[in-house]
Amino acid sequence: MALIHGLAAILFGGGRNVVAEAAEVFRVNSEAADQRAAELQRAALGQFAQEFSLPHPSLFDRIIDGMNRLPRPLLALGTVFLGVSAMVDPVWFAARMQGVALVPEPLWWLLGAIISFYFGSRYQAKGQEFQRSIAETMVRAPAVVENLRTLGELRQGGVGSASAPQSGPRSMAPAQTPSGGGTRPNPALDAWRAEE
Repeated sequence: MALIHGLAAILFGGGRNVVAEAAEVFRVNSEAADQRAAELQRAALGQFAQEFSLPHPSLFDRIIDGMNRLPRPLLALGTVFLGVSAMVDPVWFAARMQGVALVPEPLWWLLGAIISFYFGSRYQAKGQEFQRSIAETMVRAPAVVENLRTLGELRQGGVGSASAPQSGPRSMAPAQTPSGGGTRPNPALDAWRAEE
């Protein structure tokens, strides 16, 4: 029995585990590997914390951080504003787009390079298509102005108010012929008028 206890003490006791050490030659000790990974992650997070945490950021650092956050929201909100302004005041929008049409092409490419830094390189590929769409929109501007003028006159009661039907029984117009060539007698209408 003492021999078995002695052999067990050699294999598993005495501060060393010969079986576990022999098995680690063929298979990684998963507990030790997990512990090493946790220590590595803790060390990396500690290094990041030292790099990115300033005790008291200066005014300059706060201003630069704020400016770095501005371009994307300003471009997105500006684009939404342009879309809304095109519906609210098309003439004002068309006047602004006339000014955009005067921007020289090298400036468009510079602006495209700056914006592509924030939004990706697709903007440069779409730049030419964007300029063509502005030109097509400007071609439609005179028709839009004329339509708005006509709508304004209709709102004020100018054009077409004489042909609009009036309310009340006495203001009914005589029946028109399908060809539009004058009026034809309407016996039912004449009898109704004679009753009153």
